[in-house]
Amino acid sequence: MSAGEAVGGGSWFQRFLLPGFALKAVIIGGGYATGRELAEYFVPAGPWGGLAGMLLATLIWSIVAAMTFALARAMGAYDYRSFFKGLLGPAWVLFEGAYLIFVILILAVFGAAAGAIGAATFGWPEVAGSILLAAAILVTTAFGTAAVERLFQYASMLIYAIYAMFIVFALIRFGGLIEHGFATAPPPSAGWMAGGITYASYNIVGAVVILPVLRHLTSQRDAVIAGVIAGPLTMLPAILFFVAMMAFYPAIGDEVLPSDFLLRQMAVPGFHLVFQLMIFTALLESGVGAIHAINERIAGAMEARGRAAPGPAARALIGAAILAGCMFVASRVGLVELIASGYRFLAWLFLAVFVVPLLGIGTWRLIRGGAPAPQEVRS
Repeated sequence: MSAGEAVGGGSWFQRFLLPGFALKAVIIGGGYATGRELAEYFVPAGPWGGLAGMLLATLIWSIVAAMTFALARAMGAYDYRSFFKGLLGPAWVLFEGAYLIFVILILAVFGAAAGAIGAATFGWPEVAGSILLAAAILVTTAFGTAAVERLFQYASMLIYAIYAMFIVFALIRFGGLIEHGFATAPPPSAGWMAGGITYASYNIVGAVVILPVLRHLTSQRDAVIAGVIAGPLTMLPAILFFVAMMAFYPAIGDEVLPSDFLLRQMAVPGFHLVFQLMIFTALLESGVGAIHAINERIAGAMEARGRAAPGPAARALIGAAILAGCMFVASRVGLVELIASGYRFLAWLFLAVFVVPLLGIGTWRLIRGGAPAPQEVRS
């Protein structure tokens, strides 16, 4: 299957749930796997303000994902290069630059998080966890879209199940503290809306990263439904996580790894290891999504020039080159610093080069029905 080719007759799962699972896969690693991101953007607004911000982010994700999926299908654009050539014309390179910054930052975060998990769980040197994550990403992305889709499907089932167990154990162990945290919470602070918009903005690029899995859509109706569903599917584990965190509000906001802190309070034998392995899986999903998008962008450009798409070895080499540089960044900058400073910058960047053009130019083209033909987009 070529990089820009649609696949008709997808199953119900592939049409409606796979895009949401894929969006969750891309977002979870840099969005809430360790809880550090939730502590940064939602805990300062308090329990109720944090939930309000998360619901706002969910709404933004659903709207932007539905529009992105519909426009991508209208243009026949199933990699980000084709999509932004159709949306922005010659200015598409602005997104390419923004996306490369995004990949460097999030893979650095993933490397730092994997290193921290390995050190906290097994006592490994921090570089060991980063190397293990990089190797797993390379193995998965080397075999193309089919392997990536299988990872998104089965890893998502594992992640939802573990988060369900997580909230059950939290309610059993310190449910009274959670109830007290919400009952005595101050009114939402004025920053809840800013936190929700910022969080949604730097993460929503995932809607473009997962374009390769949209080839199963059979209609614009499929695209809109899949996009609307994608927001809640992506945010549900984060909401469960945040509710558990409120047992220790506001001190939880200062924890580098809130997940590790909560697991120690639960003290459920064996579950600490299971949850940390789930976080590693979440980081793997997100890293795979980021690297696979670049591989598909390169494949689409090569096929547009009449050349064969990269094979497994070439995909692995491309991923290895990217990961090597990003893991170096992770070794130089801490997890908290990466999230606090880099993500806010990305939020403004993606608002400018993706969300605003999508809501303006993209809406106009969908209404007019004047999206470029697929062959024009990939030229």
